[in-house]
Amino acid sequence: MFKRVLVANRGEIALRIIRACRELGVESVAVYSEADVDSMHVHLADEAVCIGPASSKESYLKPDRIIAAAEITEADAIHPGYGFLSENARFAEICESCNIQFIGPSAKVISMMGDKATARATAVANGVPTTPGSEILADAKEGLSEAKRIGFPVMIKATAGGGGRGMRPCFKEEDFESLFKAASNEALAAFGNGECYLEKLVLNPHHVEFQVIADRHGNFIQLGERDCSMQRRNQKIIEECPSPLLGPELRGRMAEASVNLIKAIGYENAGTIEYLVDDQGKDFYFMEMNTRIQVEHPVTEEVMGCELIKEQIRIAAGEPLSGHVLNATPRGHSIECRINAEDPFNNFCPSPGKIDMWYAPGGKGVRVDTHVYSGYSVPPNYDSMIAKLIVTGANREIAIARMKRALGEFMIRGIKTTIPFQQEIIAHPDFAAGNYDIGWVARYLEERKG
Repeated sequence: MFKRVLVANRGEIALRIIRACRELGVESVAVYSEADVDSMHVHLADEAVCIGPASSKESYLKPDRIIAAAEITEADAIHPGYGFLSENARFAEICESCNIQFIGPSAKVISMMGDKATARATAVANGVPTTPGSEILADAKEGLSEAKRIGFPVMIKATAGGGGRGMRPCFKEEDFESLFKAASNEALAAFGNGECYLEKLVLNPHHVEFQVIADRHGNFIQLGERDCSMQRRNQKIIEECPSPLLGPELRGRMAEASVNLIKAIGYENAGTIEYLVDDQGKDFYFMEMNTRIQVEHPVTEEVMGCELIKEQIRIAAGEPLSGHVLNATPRGHSIECRINAEDPFNNFCPSPGKIDMWYAPGGKGVRVDTHVYSGYSVPPNYDSMIAKLIVTGANREIAIARMKRALGEFMIRGIKTTIPFQQEIIAHPDFAAGNYDIGWVARYLEERKG
């Protein structure tokens, strides 16, 4: 096992990793920007190193500063969390060249699956269903030609995109050029790569992803699915496990495809394979693979009775998957709400600032993952998520009732949050019936305007 792990991230995921390290008897090192000096992960780590100013480009996205922090503190492994450098193959290579273990898959696999166009080709080669699409496009002119061949509507997707960035649906020819440029420019600014490709747009689809995990001892398994269809502008709002859409037959086919894919590429560590599922719950199509831990991993942990961050660390240290993970079976139902510092009644405008009061809900089946506290100032420099509220019950009906109760108990004063909007969603008959797809939130917001 490692002696000391550096956490190359911030916020709740950094704190989550630090806690996992402590339970494993491993020391932790936090890195932080000047804006995060008061973040909880800085206070709870065994050591903390400032790596730059508030801008992520000058701190959390600087491999040389993170490696320097690891060398100064004698860390023998780095956990990247999600976002930032977590799917950066070059960073994984740098770690390897410095004899620091990257807690995640190899740089080769990150390159293969982290690039969406290459991942799609890999899925096709291994028999995983995909929607009609294109290769990487030279420019908007070539893209329009391909869009006509595929047939509108199409989804323009940046190969290096993520978190909803670099994606634009296009329904008609005359809008293609402007949307293509918008997707490319957005991805270029966020990820340094503006290359795009096309996929046929599946109307009214559901977003369902499978958690996979593998070690270097020949164990390749899936830990069930998460339904992430409740989203706004490709940003997930609420996730649940298991999906209310899938029946046993489709669930089995998707699970088998997921395991076959990670076996074929020799995957190691935790990852997520994302699919679109048609509105009838009959067919599924590969979207992409995230070669890292996901924001919504807690719902899988609660239903499957495992701790994925600990397993990531153990796998990277050369240990096999824990027996209880290899033999995990689903139990009950779990729902997660992402609590963002945003004003849901003002076009979800970010709401940074000081939290005057923070009271998190508790009780049976309630979990809150967060890095904030009363008196903490939410900086304006990063993603607006400040907490994840996860509830678990014996069945979906109980989990929904528990989420209603927990959201009602959650008190945050001094900033605006998305809690009131999530209360509306959880209370809606469509959610109770599991009758929603990735366009539900947009339609609901339009109805509220009217």
